[in-house]
Amino acid sequence: MKKGFFTIMAAQFFSSLADNALFVAAVELLKSSGAAEWQRAALVPMFALFYVVLAPFVGAFADAMPKGKVMFLSNSIKVVGCLMMLFGTHPLLAYAVVGLGAAAYSPAKYGILTELLPPSQLVKANGWIEGLTIASIILGVVMGGQLMGQHLAPHLLALDVPGIDTGIDTAPEAAIASLVILYVIAALFNLRIPRTDTPLQPFGDSPVELVKDFFSCNRRLWNDKLGQISLATTTLFWGVSGNLRYIVLAWAAVALGYGTTQASSLVGVVAIGTAVGAVVASMKMKLDKATTVIPLGVAMGVLVLGMNFLRDMALAVPFFILLGGLGGFLVVPMNALLQHRGHNLMGSGRSIAVQNFNEQACILLLGFGYSALTKGGLSAYGAITAFGLFVAGAMYLIGRWHQRNLVNHPTEVNRLLEIARCDGGH
Repeated sequence: MKKGFFTIMAAQFFSSLADNALFVAAVELLKSSGAAEWQRAALVPMFALFYVVLAPFVGAFADAMPKGKVMFLSNSIKVVGCLMMLFGTHPLLAYAVVGLGAAAYSPAKYGILTELLPPSQLVKANGWIEGLTIASIILGVVMGGQLMGQHLAPHLLALDVPGIDTGIDTAPEAAIASLVILYVIAALFNLRIPRTDTPLQPFGDSPVELVKDFFSCNRRLWNDKLGQISLATTTLFWGVSGNLRYIVLAWAAVALGYGTTQASSLVGVVAIGTAVGAVVASMKMKLDKATTVIPLGVAMGVLVLGMNFLRDMALAVPFFILLGGLGGFLVVPMNALLQHRGHNLMGSGRSIAVQNFNEQACILLLGFGYSALTKGGLSAYGAITAFGLFVAGAMYLIGRWHQRNLVNHPTEVNRLLEIARCDGGH
């Protein structure tokens, strides 16, 4: 791997670490203020909101500027969101601003991989990035819980700035204030990301033209016989995974009687399994074999249903590791294949923006649906059943879709697989 790749990894680690710790802190901030459970569930779709709304613009923005600079500006926006949350803005609105920073960050983060590395290293690079991201999820959710726990929170609250009343009086607020430091560290790494030789692309003459260009790119990727399968799979995976993060917290509360600090460790356990699956996939899978992992998605959906029968922590830990492992092994090769097809069809930043639009729209729709059902009285067990059946059924249909492509468009599909095999082999 080139030297700049490790700088990207460091920046991604600290930014993602703060993102995931902030989620746990925001959940507890709403809970401690007496907010209804549906508002806590709504944190997930609110984070996804700007991914969807600004998708036509963030990809073009990432392609028009050096990607390290884009990532620096994006982390700065996340800092603003944290400060808004601390100083009186409703947590849902402030968290949406953090999501705005994340929406601008993602096309640059993934787009620079296709500029910096050859196609033959994309699966491995995605494995490292996903593995490190998942490691940051593990540490982030645990850190978020511990920062508000009885051991660390009193020390954070005892810190003071002479002559200034910060207004930070609760454990969640102290945790959020400390996370600003992580975003600053990530921003400093962003400044060290090298400029690649890939020429910058013009941002566009008008918002209308950018929207037209974006949806043209979206249509192009959905019409590609491999792009559509990988895009459908990653869209479903991240849509469900994004909401499963909160569902695990809700499940731990009813099944094990855990509070936010204890339950956050279980989200980390899922992430451990995902990290293992991601690393194994990066070592074992080839770009042209990515579609062979589709049946794992069906198995993952069936496994989610098993959460309804868990009441013992000793059984829950290996169960969640297995669940996460299936997801990690599924998403890494599919993500690499999607990046490969997107890079061949359009600019890397635009490709990632299209991917984010679809994935975050799925998170948004499923999240608002879950939040509405929770407001209407849906239990955590009911949500688990619905999500498990949805994943298994949708992945089965995606598998049938790919098989139909192989039968009806064999020449095109085999040509694209051959391109992936050649590009992934040197």
